[in-house]
Amino acid sequence: MRFTICAVIAAASAVSAQTATSTVTPAPEVTNNVEGVSYVAELPEKGTVRGSVVGTSASDGKGVQFKVSISGLPAEGGPFMYHIHEKPVPADGNCTGTGAHLDPYKRGEVPPCDASQKETCQTGDNSGKYGNLTTPAHSQEYLDLYSSTNPEDPSFFGNLSIVVHFSNKTRITCANFTLAEGSAQPSSGYSLPTGAPNSTHSAHPTGTGDASSTTDGATFTPGTPTPSVEPSNGAGRLVVAGAAVLAGAVALVL
Repeated sequence: MRFTICAVIAAASAVSAQTATSTVTPAPEVTNNVEGVSYVAELPEKGTVRGSVVGTSASDGKGVQFKVSISGLPAEGGPFMYHIHEKPVPADGNCTGTGAHLDPYKRGEVPPCDASQKETCQTGDNSGKYGNLTTPAHSQEYLDLYSSTNPEDPSFFGNLSIVVHFSNKTRITCANFTLAEGSAQPSSGYSLPTGAPNSTHSAHPTGTGDASSTTDGATFTPGTPTPSVEPSNGAGRLVVAGAAVLAGAVALVL
């Protein structure tokens, strides 16, 4: 009897996972980026974390070449994640105001990003697709085929923000993307402010992290972190559906 129940539970879990995966709308590859368009997000010079994320159109217009350079990460609290968020940093610099990850195809955060199938991940989940920040100083370059420098594309990030998180999702620091100096203009006559003055914002933490670092006068101290809850854009419905399948299967056996 016990074996039967375990078998049914395993089968129900598999069905639930398959259902969640099947509802994901794959992101299309972006092929219409204007060559030479570049956006930069410079992290604010507060606390210990420094660095920038630069996104430049690929020479053939297919995707965006990202260059990530971040240092001063705490010794504890990692691995650290970073994402493009759906809103810019507000004037008060509070990283909570950036909302959830850039997710134009409403994929949600559940199930987690499968880096081997990047088209099924949230567009803004850069660390999910290309790896977390695992050392105090991290540099990396990669081509993301699903990001856009075209303001008319739903995957456009040029007026949004980058957010760095502890592993428990507490937000450490954030910055807005702005059009880089010397960059080509994006299509459709769209323009954004250029240069560093609008690309840095002081960051306000949204919880207690696992490491000691100071951001805008607020200190993160070692201890039990209180995770901030990231909006899931409908992912909860998948979890509820999976739970319903599981409960129904167990009820049938009993």
